[in-house]
Amino acid sequence: MLAIAFLIASFLIQRDLAKKGISEDLSFNLTFFTLIAGIIGARLFYVILHFEEFKNSILEIFRIYHGGLTWYGGLIFGLAYSLIYLKRKKIPILLVFDTAMPYIALSQSIGRIGCLLNGCCFGKPSLEYGLYFPVHNQFLIPTQLISSLALLLIYGILRYLGRKNLKSGIILFSYLFFSSIERFFIEFFRADSPINVGPLTIFQLISLIIMGISLISIFILNNDKRIRS
Repeated sequence: MLAIAFLIASFLIQRDLAKKGISEDLSFNLTFFTLIAGIIGARLFYVILHFEEFKNSILEIFRIYHGGLTWYGGLIFGLAYSLIYLKRKKIPILLVFDTAMPYIALSQSIGRIGCLLNGCCFGKPSLEYGLYFPVHNQFLIPTQLISSLALLLIYGILRYLGRKNLKSGIILFSYLFFSSIERFFIEFFRADSPINVGPLTIFQLISLIIMGISLISIFILNNDKRIRS
């Protein structure tokens, strides 16, 4: 499902960037190596947060189908690589991010189906609302499916916003805002968060921080007359 998500998102991003004058070679290199950086970051964060699972077997770290990936780790590493690549190639950063973000949400939605099939990112036990997961031998809330549908909705919202005459960067921070809202609320139903910070999980805390940064950034972009639509 990760491969399918990449192929679909990569094709759509390259298609839209080509319409904006960015070559297919540049956009393919960007999407492919951003994916690699994202997987590395997502797995690294997962291993750090679940170190007890790996301390007796280093090889398990490389079996990404055992355990899972942490989206925020992939987001940080993926954005970092993209920034470096785009800056080095002197490609407009906000233009590329605004183009890509709807399809990133779409790829996440597809990827969550992989989580459902793998049994990772699982929800709390529930006979009334749950699905049976053989790997856990339990009926669990299908948080993966709920996330997939929510991210599909976010994709639709971002595509709609993309048709508006918005300032550069608004789509990027709208994606970060909406996806953080999705993660914040789905955490109430998930059962796999390794660290709590008071009443919140570590991912809810990160989500709140990103939501705040995104809202401030959108406000600044909307009021900065130097930034064009």
